[in-house]
Amino acid sequence: MKPAIGESESSTVLPPHYRLPLDESFYGLDAEESAFFKSQTGIQDDNELKNHLLEIQAAAYAVHPYPCIRRFAWTKLKISRLFPYKQFLELGKERKGAIFLDIGCCFGNDVRKAIFDGYPAENAIASDLHQEFWDLGHIAFKSTPETFPVPFIAGDAFSPSHLEIVPPFNNASPPTTPVPDLKTLTSLNPLRGHVSAIHASAFFHLFQEAEQLTLARALAALLSPETGSMLFGEHAGLPLKGARRSLIGLGDRFTHSPESWADLWDGEVFEKGTVRVETELRKMEQDSLNSAIAAVHGEERAKAMETEGFKFYWLTWSVTRL
Repeated sequence: MKPAIGESESSTVLPPHYRLPLDESFYGLDAEESAFFKSQTGIQDDNELKNHLLEIQAAAYAVHPYPCIRRFAWTKLKISRLFPYKQFLELGKERKGAIFLDIGCCFGNDVRKAIFDGYPAENAIASDLHQEFWDLGHIAFKSTPETFPVPFIAGDAFSPSHLEIVPPFNNASPPTTPVPDLKTLTSLNPLRGHVSAIHASAFFHLFQEAEQLTLARALAALLSPETGSMLFGEHAGLPLKGARRSLIGLGDRFTHSPESWADLWDGEVFEKGTVRVETELRKMEQDSLNSAIAAVHGEERAKAMETEGFKFYWLTWSVTRL
């Protein structure tokens, strides 16, 4: 689940008829997800764990009724199922002090999974627009800022006071500022040129084309010039770039294809030939798509959109400095 960082209040408030009542039939953990949540919460009984997560869902839905909350997208182990994940973990283990930023982190489930799988916790930091969801993450995972001391910074990724765009650093022009103490940060700006890995999933597709380029340039400014530094994630894609119908009724959204996404990073954001861009486009399975639509519009609309032949694609990607 990723709240809409940087969107205006009017664009993120859902129409009243999308605020459907919670439905526990959307709940369902596979074996790996169940094992992860049990390890994190200490709750071993399946029914007790389900009731606990239902309580978190209700509290989060009261903060903002995102459809991803309703359909329990935040319980899925998304980050560890992305193809760049192994490369990312190896970077964290092999590079001393490799800072990892999870942007659009919400409850913090992705950064927690990365640490569970071996990424050094002392090098991780998270950011999102809503402090409330990070706080709910502590309740969901039965942690405290003391037992899980990963720093969190609330802020708008489009605000220069939080994340100002500067040209990407390179080996000929490395950052001149010292690596900051992560626990002292109040914005992401002091991290410019010092971040080894950035994860951004279900994030870019919230915005139109120009905004996506702005966001890419802002994140590129954070990336270390060292070979192997990387950005990666997943969001909506299309076989050919163009307008994509929004699942949550906020109008059409510009959507990149694998080719246009690669061109954006290798040539527009970074100097041509200085990064390697890898992508994977896959069509969302019909059952998952129906579930996502039903979480917003209800079962009747989901069936109608299936009849209309509505399709949705996920674009998984990585950008690695050469």
